[in-house]
Amino acid sequence: MHATSLPHSVRITRRHLQIALGLLWLLDGALQLQPFMLRTSFARQILDPVAAGQPHFVAGPVHWATNLIAAHPVAWDVPFAAIQLLIGLGLLFPRTAKLALAASIPWALGVWFFGEGLSGLASGHASLLTGAPGSVLLYGVLALAAWPQRDPRQEPPARWLPLAWAVIWVGGAIFQALPGQNTGTAVAGAINSGAPGWPGRLDASVAGWITRHGTAVVVALVVAETLIGLGALYRRSRGLAVTAGFVLALAIWVIGQDFGLLYTGQATDPNTAPIIAVMAIAILGTRAALVGARVRAPGLHKPARVSRRDLGEGSAARP
Repeated sequence: MHATSLPHSVRITRRHLQIALGLLWLLDGALQLQPFMLRTSFARQILDPVAAGQPHFVAGPVHWATNLIAAHPVAWDVPFAAIQLLIGLGLLFPRTAKLALAASIPWALGVWFFGEGLSGLASGHASLLTGAPGSVLLYGVLALAAWPQRDPRQEPPARWLPLAWAVIWVGGAIFQALPGQNTGTAVAGAINSGAPGWPGRLDASVAGWITRHGTAVVVALVVAETLIGLGALYRRSRGLAVTAGFVLALAIWVIGQDFGLLYTGQATDPNTAPIIAVMAIAILGTRAALVGARVRAPGLHKPARVSRRDLGEGSAARP
């Protein structure tokens, strides 16, 4: 394999990002059709707790939506699922991808506000460990990054994606350092959510270790999130920073987010960590393509060196 062939094999385009988003929306639509979601339990146990500790401008609309859905859960839940399934299907087909992207952005913002309560950002009690800044908000960010300008099969994701990455990670570090979240007990409580089965036992074990090393864990977490975010802003450190963020996001998904609780029958999405991982792949794939372009470019424009001897031989060879 030639050294310049690898970047082509890992290049990520906007079309790839559209397909990834389509699969995520299909998953969300399927989860919305679980039996648990078709009862009042969806509104009372999933939506209503989101309002706890929120300012009134968030809690009020969330309570209103909760009461509306609880009164007729099937009548609301089935259309919710249908919309998400249609968005997902639309993204999988090139002809309808742009329309599906356009529909997904306002839908994502609506779900983020009424269904996730801005993921707790307005209350100041939010953490990357538990799902900030919100999965559907990240769907909207990736939709904008995948928006086609010409041919999405040839276009890399938007150039501002590393900046969005930095905002997510540095913002996560800031929220983690706020009072009420900057202690080992708070971090342990966020991780030990009482998930069933072996994920819950793993959470409890890790939470116990964090409680014993609280200050060091909080400092390490804040520093790591800051470096992962800021490192993506510089080309030389971008690959390392995004790779570290990818690994940390997967670790958070296993321990802090318990695989999005997909195995419980009560999950509405896979949580934020897998979406952050998709963002990492998009950034790394784009970076690899750019590196490959820089490797190939010098050979394309460098003039060949011709010696006087070659010119002389060439002249003698002419009839």
